[in-house]
Amino acid sequence: MTAIPQTARASASATVYPILIAVSLCHMLNDVMQSLLSAIYPMLKADFGLDYWHVGLLTLAFQGTASLLQPVIGIYTDKHPMPRTLPVASALTLTGLLGLAFAPSYHMVVLGAVLIGFGSAIFHPESSRVARLASGGRFGMAQSVFQVGGNFGTAIGPLLAAFIVLPLGRSSVALFGILAVVAGVVLYRVSGWYKGVLTARARKPMDKTLPLSRGRVIFSLVVLTLLMFTKNIYLASMSSYYTFYQIETFGVDTGTAQIMLFLFLGAVAAGTVLGGPISDRWGPMTVIWISILGILPFTLALPHVGFAASGVLTVLIGLILASAFPAIVVFAQELVPGRVGMVAGIFFGLSFGMGGIAAAFLGVFADWYGIRTVYIICSFLPVIGILTVLLPKRKEFVQGV
Repeated sequence: MTAIPQTARASASATVYPILIAVSLCHMLNDVMQSLLSAIYPMLKADFGLDYWHVGLLTLAFQGTASLLQPVIGIYTDKHPMPRTLPVASALTLTGLLGLAFAPSYHMVVLGAVLIGFGSAIFHPESSRVARLASGGRFGMAQSVFQVGGNFGTAIGPLLAAFIVLPLGRSSVALFGILAVVAGVVLYRVSGWYKGVLTARARKPMDKTLPLSRGRVIFSLVVLTLLMFTKNIYLASMSSYYTFYQIETFGVDTGTAQIMLFLFLGAVAAGTVLGGPISDRWGPMTVIWISILGILPFTLALPHVGFAASGVLTVLIGLILASAFPAIVVFAQELVPGRVGMVAGIFFGLSFGMGGIAAAFLGVFADWYGIRTVYIICSFLPVIGILTVLLPKRKEFVQGV
């Protein structure tokens, strides 16, 4: 395990890579555990005789809980940071994971999903703040490192489910509780560094002056939230139903369908890695526009191609879709200096939770009209990205208008 420095040495000129790597690692472990929920959906559907709307409700239980709590926790911790709550997040995730493994009924599975949501609500705002504190001013890069851990964890979760959980049964989900223990230990060490940085910075209050008028800032945050929301709806449709789409459309087995989901989520991880550094070099707006204009042809084509072509499109969609995630978060953080927790709560919590709500409705559509119809509907979501034209340009920040 990488040693974590206990002194607060983060500065505007020094990136604290051990801390960035630590929070990225914990993000990976956290999201491996969380991704097991959607990865075992086919198993839960068979065990409890669920309809698609039941599957959508599970996504809603997890993402909805995180959606409601993350902004609240983020806003509170902007004023009252809580470093020692980081390991608590791992404990809550562990409890929810055990619920998924041994729940005797669907209702208990839902409760397990809610507890995982609680863990997510605590982890993301505080760990996102840690990543920014450790960035040394390279905010896009730091956000990419932090987010890619989660993306990679989400990607390998289905793969682990295919090769471990499916052969051994639902109770084997409990084995992944070991990851929660590891994450808890690392986060306890990180929280010590985090507390030291807060103590050092308490003597130098940061400038929280808005770079634009209050109304312009609020409007821009609404636009960014809508952009992230539409991307998360598509992401939720893939993580919740793509395995079912592959099984029903092409007649593949569950293991093959999980591998296809892994391809998508792995591409999401790669896109996240690229998005942050490009954002630092050419600005967030460039990345956001590329993500919007680049994805539409591929999403429109996906419901109309064969199995092999769907694999290629899956990778391209994931790669381009995710490139804007770090850029959107960094752009929002620039709009509201000093409100890292609030931004993390909105963009990791609220928008993901709204994606979960949308996933529940998509489940109803799948029951009524078929799973392919879901992807035809979702293929048009990138069109909403044209709202990017309403965002402020860099020169407006400089002039403060």
